[in-house]
Amino acid sequence: MANTPSARKRARQSVKRAAINRMHVSRIRSSVRKVEEAVAGGNYDSAREAFAAAEPLLRRGVGQGVLHLNTVSRKISRLSRSVKALAQPAV
Repeated sequence: MANTPSARKRARQSVKRAAINRMHVSRIRSSVRKVEEAVAGGNYDSAREAFAAAEPLLRRGVGQGVLHLNTVSRKISRLSRSVKALAQPAV
């Protein structure tokens, strides 16, 4: 338990910040899931639109400190590759 006034304040701020971070991560995960579902459904147009909406959220997550840069780069790369694969006919 925090004993000093400054420690109590930090504890309050920590609770608020954790809730905000959870909100951001949840929004990012939902957007990534929409891309993956569109790719699984084979719909290129909706996958491209979902990816265009998800990419800025992912990059913003890095700036806000809720996701690591390499994690986001890997996710964007994999999502982009899967969306591009839909555009090209299967050989």
